[in-house]
Amino acid sequence: MDQREWMGQLRGAVYRRDSAAVMALARHPDRPADVLQLLGSGLAVALDQGVDDAQREVAACVVALRERGWVGDAELADQLGASVAGAPAPTLRPLPVDLEQLASILEGDVMSTGGALDLQTGEVWHQSTIEFAHEDGAGIDAPDFDAPERFLWVHSDGSRDGYRDMLLFIDTIEDADRADRLGIAVQGRGAFRRFKDVLGRWPDELERWYAFSDERQRGRARAWLADAGYRAVLPDRHG
Repeated sequence: MDQREWMGQLRGAVYRRDSAAVMALARHPDRPADVLQLLGSGLAVALDQGVDDAQREVAACVVALRERGWVGDAELADQLGASVAGAPAPTLRPLPVDLEQLASILEGDVMSTGGALDLQTGEVWHQSTIEFAHEDGAGIDAPDFDAPERFLWVHSDGSRDGYRDMLLFIDTIEDADRADRLGIAVQGRGAFRRFKDVLGRWPDELERWYAFSDERQRGRARAWLADAGYRAVLPDRHG
């Protein structure tokens, strides 16, 4: 199983809250070492559902998160560690939010993204959808966005963190020629497009980049949420 297939199966298992599948993927010999944010979300469900050996996998994930120390890793490690120990969860209110969706409005274009987070449902609303609901509203069952106790407004931080991710990723590439080409590609305007164009020459590296970028974005979204007083839990797709 290659990384792309493993990631796709893990995404599906987490989305379905399929703890047995999450556990199987956690033990898979081809499991990528650094996909801890998404895996941790799935392992939290496995632990909650009382799956055999979930505690051992969660404990290992906590150790790996603390050793890695990326943004958002400490928050997830604290949450998982408390669950393993049977201790009270960190003093953050649980919110069933999709971290990938939250990251999409946190790190988009500062001129066109941003939005709001529904503190009752965990739903992420993009600014464009909110503006459409205010101006027209046809076909949109929108809540009252002006209710301050219900919505947490999200302002985009732009692409600075994403650019830093590219530089960090280049440092992980062992082939010196590839690293040099990518280092040149990220100079000046259009860096993101050129980076992906050059990286596309090496499909394995491109897939590794997608996993790396997704992992770091999830972590930053988790940390942002914790700063606001909330901790991410998986939405109940069947509730």
